[in-house]
Amino acid sequence: MKKKVVIIGAGPAGLTSAYELLNKSKDYDVTILESDKICGGLSKTIDYKGNKMDIGGHRFFSQSRQVNLWWNNILPYKDDNVMLKKDRHSSILFENKFFDYPITLKRDTFKNLGFITSCKIIFSYLKSCIFKRRESNLENFYINRFGKRLYKMFFENYTEKLWGIHPKKLSSKWGSQRVKGLSIRKVIKDALCRLFHIKEKKKETSLITSFMYPKYGSGQMWSAIADKISLADGKIIYGAKAHKFMMDNNHITSVIYQKDGKNVKIDADIVISSMSIKDLICSLKAPKNIKNIANNLIYRDYIIISLYLKKINIKDVKDNWIYINNSDVDMCRIQLWNNWSKYLVKDGGFWVGVEYFCNYNDDMWKKSDKDFLSKVKKEMIYLGFIDKDDVIDYHIKRVQKAYPTYYGMYDKIDDVKKYIDSIDNLYSIGRNGQHNYNNMDHSMISAFKAVDIILNSKNKSDIWNVNIDKSYNEK
Repeated sequence: MKKKVVIIGAGPAGLTSAYELLNKSKDYDVTILESDKICGGLSKTIDYKGNKMDIGGHRFFSQSRQVNLWWNNILPYKDDNVMLKKDRHSSILFENKFFDYPITLKRDTFKNLGFITSCKIIFSYLKSCIFKRRESNLENFYINRFGKRLYKMFFENYTEKLWGIHPKKLSSKWGSQRVKGLSIRKVIKDALCRLFHIKEKKKETSLITSFMYPKYGSGQMWSAIADKISLADGKIIYGAKAHKFMMDNNHITSVIYQKDGKNVKIDADIVISSMSIKDLICSLKAPKNIKNIANNLIYRDYIIISLYLKKINIKDVKDNWIYINNSDVDMCRIQLWNNWSKYLVKDGGFWVGVEYFCNYNDDMWKKSDKDFLSKVKKEMIYLGFIDKDDVIDYHIKRVQKAYPTYYGMYDKIDDVKKYIDSIDNLYSIGRNGQHNYNNMDHSMISAFKAVDIILNSKNKSDIWNVNIDKSYNEK
């Protein structure tokens, strides 16, 4: 008899684990429970009147050969199932001037900074090389790599807008995961390699110059995988929210989910969860101290509003996205969907995603769509991107638990991990399933590891090692 596998979430982690199990063994009956109406999780693509928008842009780039081969197998280069090769362009808007991100050693960079500011940046960086700070927080982490002057200009304000807390109060762990080995020294090395056409074997993720991207948005990849899962007799139940796990000692026996206002019970021999650790623990018969830690894990929520425009006031812009570093606006980043893929945009207009970070039920989150649009238009006009009558249409998407944070009771998360591992048939994967600010490929790798452990009876704790070492996968 086949073992019954219940997978919570049809995002990159959940879909990858289902696909891998079904293709590597005939011994499993796989069911995915997805609370949304479409698959893809944080990597889904939303269609609005023929215009497509991602939940943030998702580059298909990885140092993992396994991930790259997997992507290429799912979307081969034929017909509409095609991965486009895109040049990576991104900028920082600071004091009404555009700077390459990452900062490059181009003439325009020094021109925009001015001679005096450039000199201050250089001396500030040299000082940081001599007088290293103890990396007890994210601010010190950045200053050690870029100098205090550059940190103040390009990192401090943006980081606070993103996380809702000053970098002094953030763990340096976030920096070691996202920035990894990037520093001024690496930027200089990268510039010299490009100048003398020296090919680096491995490159920091923030320094890559190109990436792959599905023709119709990142969600195209996950829709294609969902179709393959169905063809392999896997089941995906949409609109199904898992909310309770029935247990016998340290073993889950069934999962109860809500669909169409009714509770449904499904038996389970194995459970793979990509739901947030906070929600997972609340759904289990966990000890009070474990529930207390989970309840105090903090997430940053996210709002994206895509604007369909008559025009945009940026001449010859090539950017995929622009970081907004002004402290006098709340917006954090702008996605230029036309530059991700022309197939995301209907009728040749301008389709632009404007991103904000907030906390669930705060003033920004609770704004009506009309009031939020008014706020966005004011900020876009103020920054000079659009004029008063340029907005033709718009679509807003609010996303809870988009970014797991490294404050609250995060320093106690190892206790939660040990509890999850004590449940012999439970495997927690993905960004929210591991409370790690993972990239898409990290979430997939956690799924690969979970499947390998299930098929080969390996140690479960290995799943948690994805993206914890600053040299892992991307460096």
